[in-house]
Order: sequence, then structure tokens, then C-alpha cells
Amino acid sequence: MLLGQLNGDVKTLVEVWPTENAWNDEAAEAFQAIEGSVQHLSGKRNRFTIDPQVMLKAQKDARDRHLDIIGIYHSHPDYPAVPSEFDRAIAWQQYSYIIVSVQQGLACDLRSWSLHDDGQFQPEEVLKVEASALGEFGTLSSSG
Repeated sequence: MLLGQLNGDVKTLVEVWPTENAWNDEAAEAFQAIEGSVQHLSGKRNRFTIDPQVMLKAQKDARDRHLDIIGIYHSHPDYPAVPSEFDRAIAWQQYSYIIVSVQQGLACDLRSWSLHDDGQFQPEEVLKVEASALGEFGTLSSSG
């Protein structure tokens, strides 16, 4: 997950909160009704979910530090850094979705996306900000 600050349409990344991919048979069953979910592609390599207890813990930790969950990141093994139909179906409009394309085991592309009111993803510009300009805060700002 991505923790940070919201200022209008600008989301400033402060901290990356890694989580385990909680995808399992139970998650596959819960998400099977999502359009575009193909059963043979529903393993951890091609799907992800975050344990609800981990999400609650991150929300509490962020709130305690006057931060928000501003997004979620994940990788696409041997697939472009563009949202899949599954990504679109489970996305929340308030979050940015950073997707890293991993080709043959190497990260090669990073893109950020946001889900608009029409239910479609739109690219977000990712700006690198020098750490000194942010003081103790992170180095990535995304505006959409």
C-alpha cells in the first residue's frame, strides 16, 4: 500500500507499506464473479488481494500519523504496466494504482493510474521530488 498526504488532486507518497499477497482459494472463490476473471489465471502470479486485517491496520497506522492510504501498488509479471480488467473491477476511485511491469524477472516499467467516474483508468503523472524539498517525507508525488 502507499501511504501519504492528499492536497487537492495531488497525492504525495510518504511511505510504502509492503503487504503479502493474500490471494488463496477463498479469495478466488469470492472474486470469481468479477467479469474477466479466468479461473486458470487466478493464482498468486496473476491475482492479488490484501488481507482485510492488514488493510485495517494500515488505515489505523496512517490515521495515527496524519496520513492516508493514497494507493496500492503491485506488479504485472511478463505483462505491461497497464491495468487489467480484474484491476479495474476491484479498484477504488480514491486510490492511485502503481503497476510495475516485470519482464523476465526484471522491473522495467512503472506507471500510475486512477479510476475515474466513468469506470475507466486514466494515467497519472508521477513526479519525483527531491527529498530535501519534502523534509522528512517521501520522494514521489503523483497528480492526476
